[in-house]
Amino acid sequence: MRSIANCFCLSKANKAPGFEEHAILASETNFNVNEVEALYILFEQLSSSIVDDGQIHKEEFLLALFNCSSKKNILAERLFELFDLKRNGVIEFGEFVRSLNIFHPDAPEADKIAFAFRLYDLRHTGYIEREELKEMVLATLHESELSLSNDDIEAIVDKTLQEADLKGDGKIDPEEWKELVAKYPSLIKNMTLPYLREITLAFPSFVMETEVPDSDLKSNHIGVSNIMLRRGDSS
Repeated sequence: MRSIANCFCLSKANKAPGFEEHAILASETNFNVNEVEALYILFEQLSSSIVDDGQIHKEEFLLALFNCSSKKNILAERLFELFDLKRNGVIEFGEFVRSLNIFHPDAPEADKIAFAFRLYDLRHTGYIEREELKEMVLATLHESELSLSNDDIEAIVDKTLQEADLKGDGKIDPEEWKELVAKYPSLIKNMTLPYLREITLAFPSFVMETEVPDSDLKSNHIGVSNIMLRRGDSS
């Protein structure tokens, strides 16, 4: 009996900080228990890539998603902030699963719309303001390896605001964002990862990639660019 108790205590002691039971996570997300176990395998790989402490640090997150651990990347850093639900500077397993659940094909569209809005709300004001929009446009162009003149970038931002800012107050609120997504559904196309529906214990090393062709990524990498690059279509 003592040896069994010792094993049980050892098992509990070896659990990573913030560990949550797989069955609980499965009951609260679109993943089943086997899929949560597969996600745990991926989580262990990511959380030990630089610091082996059972938590994903920002450097590990940036390295896994964007192959950059130190280079500044607004999109990657903002995603990390949103995955870090407790705002304690690391991503624990429960946070990892719940955040990935937003990208599940069966997740409610409203959750995807809200997550994308928060992604662009860089300053946490509850609005997407002009400067934030410009920063995301620049980040999108950088990730897509596209180069535009400053005049073209300003025109893209102005066109996007003109179309989205229905109240004319110079910023986009959540309701205006919903209207924009309803008009351009592809704005949240990257909020769905198809393979999250078919996770097995032989987990694919997808690491947040999408099935969108490269040619589409150059005009639709992170949502706002859908509208940005429409400027070229209308000219």
